[in-house]
Amino acid sequence: MKNAGTTPFAGFEWMLALRYLRARRREGFISVIAGFSFLGIVLGVATLIIVMAVMNGFRIELLDKILGLNGHMVVQVSDSSFEDFEELSARLESITGVNAAIPLVEGQVLASTNFGSTGALVRGLREVDLARLTSISSNVKAGSLEGFDTNGGVILGSRLAQSLGLITGEEVSLISPRGAITPFGVTPRVKRYRVDAIFEVGMSEYDATFVFMPLAEAQLFFNKGAGVSALEVMVDEPDRMDHYRLEVEEAAARPIFIIDWRQRNQTFFTALEVERNVMFLILTLIVLVAALNIISGLIMLVKDKGQDIAILRTMGATRGAIMRVFFITGASIGVVGTFSGLLLGMVVCWNIDHIQQAISFITNTNVFSPELYYLSKLPAVIDTEEVTMVVFLSLVLALIATLYPAWRAAKLDPVEALRYE
Repeated sequence: MKNAGTTPFAGFEWMLALRYLRARRREGFISVIAGFSFLGIVLGVATLIIVMAVMNGFRIELLDKILGLNGHMVVQVSDSSFEDFEELSARLESITGVNAAIPLVEGQVLASTNFGSTGALVRGLREVDLARLTSISSNVKAGSLEGFDTNGGVILGSRLAQSLGLITGEEVSLISPRGAITPFGVTPRVKRYRVDAIFEVGMSEYDATFVFMPLAEAQLFFNKGAGVSALEVMVDEPDRMDHYRLEVEEAAARPIFIIDWRQRNQTFFTALEVERNVMFLILTLIVLVAALNIISGLIMLVKDKGQDIAILRTMGATRGAIMRVFFITGASIGVVGTFSGLLLGMVVCWNIDHIQQAISFITNTNVFSPELYYLSKLPAVIDTEEVTMVVFLSLVLALIATLYPAWRAAKLDPVEALRYE
């Protein structure tokens, strides 16, 4: 026995550790504590992975939809009317990394039908530019974008069309407060447009707000003359906006005003990042509580196995061998629990849509309302680095939790343990 004990993690140490994990009837309470510790680590790791994946999914989906429709940078002129947009657009598109510089006219209107009225945001675009916005052109649910420049119709979001009771081919009245200038002041402009197509990008706020009309018609409707409101610039790498800002300012060769996606959505994405970090810290406490359960369970096991430890010591087992036996016992709970939680979390993330639908069916409720969460489905994107960090954190907490009870077992005096036996 003594010779075996000199080799760290020898076979007899693993044998004893595994036997202690299979508690007998009189040690049932210890087994219950170990079971709850295992379950706590499984649920803690799985919950961390699921929540972080959903938060990542939210950020990526929202960023993709927001930037897919709004562009990465808005360029406006500050010295005169913006009538030379064609030349400026061509210069900006010649910059390496700039995919498109789309001219647009934008204005707020009141959209009205016999079924009701609601506020809407009109954007005037050319047909060729609308086709480049894949978030719109690839998500047309009814009608067609063909002939958009010449048909004189408009394109509505699906939720806006639904709230106004519209289908393709019907007409909607658009009312702008800034209409014709008369001797009696500015009168509102009212005009009826045919609905040529209905789109659905999957983000409820956009589907319920946006109306697209031909650029030439928008220039007339909003009194822009031959000018536009701004250029929407699309780039290859949205995270390098500082670099692109310098390039765009140099290429413009005139005073311009630039707003990038970080400024337009700073509050929203900052709040999302803070919420994500706080959720990580809160859910880490689940793993920490499970690790504390390992400590309490092992301390009780050490007290219960005091005679066994004393006998092993008298037979030649070293303090290190005893410490490793109880370290293996506690670490087994943490390691197996961590990887079981990893498997559970990955399975849930891979099947999150089916789980959402099943819960909605069972409870007869919509557990993920697009009106509240902006997106039409629950996203989950697994980040390998985050999953690795969660697994590493859980393993470290579980292994640290075993050190004190194992040290207590190793320090046990065999004489004291056998004195009253």
